[in-house]
Amino acid sequence: MQKKRLLGFALLALLTARAFGQDAGPWTINAVNDYRIVPNVTYSVANNYECKLDVYTKRTVTKPLPTVLLIHGGGWVAGTKEGAMMMALPYLEMGLAVVNVEYRLATSSLAPAAVEDCRLALRWVFKNAKQYGFDTTKIIVTGGSAGGHLALMTGMLDVADGFDMPKDWDYSGVQPKAAVIVNWFGITDVKDLLGGPNKQNYAVFWIGNQLNKDELAQRVSPLSYVRKTLPPILTIHGDKDGLVPYGQSVRFHAKLTAAGVPNQLITVPGGNHGGFSKSEMVRIYGAIKEFLKSNGIQ
Repeated sequence: MQKKRLLGFALLALLTARAFGQDAGPWTINAVNDYRIVPNVTYSVANNYECKLDVYTKRTVTKPLPTVLLIHGGGWVAGTKEGAMMMALPYLEMGLAVVNVEYRLATSSLAPAAVEDCRLALRWVFKNAKQYGFDTTKIIVTGGSAGGHLALMTGMLDVADGFDMPKDWDYSGVQPKAAVIVNWFGITDVKDLLGGPNKQNYAVFWIGNQLNKDELAQRVSPLSYVRKTLPPILTIHGDKDGLVPYGQSVRFHAKLTAAGVPNQLITVPGGNHGGFSKSEMVRIYGAIKEFLKSNGIQ
């Protein structure tokens, strides 16, 4: 209960502070009345770990809302949903609902556990859509870094790919799927990070000392699942990123285009691993809004 109060107070304080700021939008002034927070909902239990999520949605829903499934980053080894809460704000301002997801980190379970969890979180959204007013035809999956990777995997995978737990994925004859994916500098080629010039310790840790490491890394790489039937994908990446090679997004964009998948790559010149300037963020969110609009989300 204390954590629930703290989460509510944190968002309330943030919205109140912005409401009195120079750039406050009309939505912030009454957000505390317009929105409700349902924190720490358990959507899965695996390896004695409770996977939890938070729901941010309007108190009164006259029609189902487009809904964002938000997945935090941290190299699959760190991070929390609370730490990603700021990423929810632009979508709340657009009038969307947000489901903020936590998953098993490498310290609890190695790859592909995080992928399995996030797929279950998507299933949870579909199973509970009526209760929370989610529009299951307009689900946006998003995240940054490892969260971007998991957003891609969550939105790109199919039941036949073998990650869905439990096996009775299909719910009431409807297979949960994303309408759009917004990928912030997510890893698209995990094997590329296990050795050589692009080696990253976080990727080595996530794969661990499992058998057939290269095969597993390829199996959990979005590049392995490019096909024409994918939802539209928007990727944002700085070309000076030192943790996730920008070249991965370039290759991914090219492969999506060749397959006929609607997609866009937004390059941030000189951009690092996030931390973009205010002007860049304004440009990026303008592009996100346009991307959502052009794909029937708003």
